[in-house]
Amino acid sequence: MNELNELNEAQREAVEYNDGPLLIVAGAGSGKTRVLTYKIAYLLHEGVPANQILALTFTNKAAREMKERIVKLVGESRARYLWMGTFHSVCAKILRHEADKLGFTHDFSIYDTADSKSALKQIVKDLQLDDKLYKTNTLLGRISAAKNALIGPQEYALNADITKQDRYDRLYQMAEVYDLYTTRLREANAMDFDDLLVNTCRLLKEHPQALEYYRQIFQYVLIDEYQDTNYAQYVIVRLLAEPDRHICVVGDDAQSIYSFRGADIRNILNFRRDYPNARLFKLERNYRSTQNIVLAANSLIAHNRNRIPKDIYSENASGERLTLTSYMSDRDEAIGTAADIQRRSKGRSYDDFAVLYRTNAQSRAFENELRRLGVPYRIYGSTSFYQRKEIKDATAYFRLTANPRDNEALVRVINFPARGIGSTTMLHVAQCAAEKHLPFFDVVKDPAGAGLEAGAATQNKLRAFAAMIEQFAQDIDTLDAYTFAEKVLLRSGIMTAAAADRSAEGVDRKQNLEELLAGIHDFVDRRLQEGIDFTPIQDFLAEVSLLTDQDEHTDDHTPRVTLLTVHAAKGLEFKQVYIAGLEENLFPSQMCKSETEIEEERRLLYVAITRAMERCTISYARQRFRNGAVNFSSPSRFLNDIDRRFMLIEEAAAPAPSFGWRNSTWADERRSTPPYTPAAYEPAQPARMRPVAEAAKVVADSSFRSGDRVTHRVFGDGTVKRVYRENDNDKIDISFDKSGDKTLLLAYAKLTAI
Repeated sequence: MNELNELNEAQREAVEYNDGPLLIVAGAGSGKTRVLTYKIAYLLHEGVPANQILALTFTNKAAREMKERIVKLVGESRARYLWMGTFHSVCAKILRHEADKLGFTHDFSIYDTADSKSALKQIVKDLQLDDKLYKTNTLLGRISAAKNALIGPQEYALNADITKQDRYDRLYQMAEVYDLYTTRLREANAMDFDDLLVNTCRLLKEHPQALEYYRQIFQYVLIDEYQDTNYAQYVIVRLLAEPDRHICVVGDDAQSIYSFRGADIRNILNFRRDYPNARLFKLERNYRSTQNIVLAANSLIAHNRNRIPKDIYSENASGERLTLTSYMSDRDEAIGTAADIQRRSKGRSYDDFAVLYRTNAQSRAFENELRRLGVPYRIYGSTSFYQRKEIKDATAYFRLTANPRDNEALVRVINFPARGIGSTTMLHVAQCAAEKHLPFFDVVKDPAGAGLEAGAATQNKLRAFAAMIEQFAQDIDTLDAYTFAEKVLLRSGIMTAAAADRSAEGVDRKQNLEELLAGIHDFVDRRLQEGIDFTPIQDFLAEVSLLTDQDEHTDDHTPRVTLLTVHAAKGLEFKQVYIAGLEENLFPSQMCKSETEIEEERRLLYVAITRAMERCTISYARQRFRNGAVNFSSPSRFLNDIDRRFMLIEEAAAPAPSFGWRNSTWADERRSTPPYTPAAYEPAQPARMRPVAEAAKVVADSSFRSGDRVTHRVFGDGTVKRVYRENDNDKIDISFDKSGDKTLLLAYAKLTAI
């Protein structure tokens, strides 16, 4: 494969090694995607069938771009049947085939975030809870965290740490909400995003034949951004790829910044413990940034204790040192930053500039000043096309036709366009459905038979709506997605209603609906080119449901300064980067208490710095308007972590800051021992929410020793007395603080180290 000559030595070695488990640690800007792409192409070139390769990414956009590159390398015919996509999309594909094993039908609905929030809002009403306390965002966040840790409703209710936190937050019925939410999803024949992972875990654990089947299919498993995987994803990978299997994971522990989404850095830190015969390759050459930017970032991240040692370097020009600018106030910071961007934009595109910040609230001041100066800008991550109301309404019609048990879709569209079916009627429908354990659609279809108390006129309206949906359903398996969607939009009255509204908003809605049809048409065409003769609307719905924030980003191609949070910036790069708000209790966040949390914040700043290609400016304000008042600020502790050899303090903006930087002796000491020399790697300590003994089913987990402190979901905290094998079972004796001495099977104990 001649294309391998385009790779550097380290990249090529990583691509060509396929003799067992493989960990590729790819530093920022080191060509990670390129290596993964070439590795898949190399496997195909070596004769591995495409349908035996499973490649998992974190965005559909990344999967599409990667497949396009692979097609250019090996051709469409050879790459056509690759299993490539996000964890969620691949799991959805598996569950479509295996849903009956888990008590679902194959046409189950996939609830997006809005659907889940709607269901939770109804549960709060039904349980007569205080909606100001039981906010849907809070409820969904806690349920999602539990699911990603594979903690079900019953385990949730028995977990002392979780229930303690719920009581502290006065969410006394949180466990009941979680249980009822799970029940209603199952009754609606629906899964949310997290269920796609949870139910795939269930399938592989509870059905050995299914596990063996997919193990035989997926001979090669490759995972991108492995540092971002959560526990459920970790378990899926572990189940599919035994220690001696062909598994390749690519990632960078220094860019693990999504613990709030359940990402667990230990997955990459402990990979070689999980796969003892794994090979490690390091991609250490940064192609993106100047030498000073790379060395400054190295000096910062060297202060993290839990990491994989690596020495990232650049062969680009030395470039400018990082610039540190201090301002009197946050408004001054915005004024100075906007003015500097305008001044430096001469002869450049505004697309070259980005302002990064820790919290969304910081954007306001920068927006004001950029707008005042007439500098065009964009807020990265605005409302996506598929989240607009008229698009949600249209897709809800498609969903309801495909799955009449989808209560959320029915509630959304039953009175849109208006049919005289009000909220009171739907409240009665919901109550009747709950009493009879029926989907809403069954009550709407036959209100008299279901015992619904409603007048004859109302019952006729309900039956007419159900008849229309059933008429749509007659065509769902015979019409392609585009033809079906066009028919539904016309006959439902959605398109007519949009056309009748001559206001600017009405025109926009009509154009959006037309664009939806154009998008479905393109989707069907793309599938035809891939050799798929028939594309039903369900396939389009699956793709739309699984879009991620990055997939949803659109642009009108007008050059603009980009404003975004550091979290949103991961994976992007800009020639000139401004990092604002380097202050204590802001960056790092005031929510960070433990060293583990501080280390993630440091990684977050590392990500921010390494977005810069040519120039990076860091700033802080001495006072900032927060929480309704002006508060004095202290510069971030992280400014101490950056070697001053790579930092320029702008005298023009403010005098040299006196925030505890060491004296010249400190700088001299740093020169004798480079600050960017990696610290010795030590495994991270387990987080309390993650069960750690999940995979220990054959050999005792050697990480537990006599005297270790552990916690159990039911028995609480305790001290390990001994770990041993008896009658071919690995066992552990624990003296629990409150429950006394217990002997547990290690494989099922689900212990967490304290």
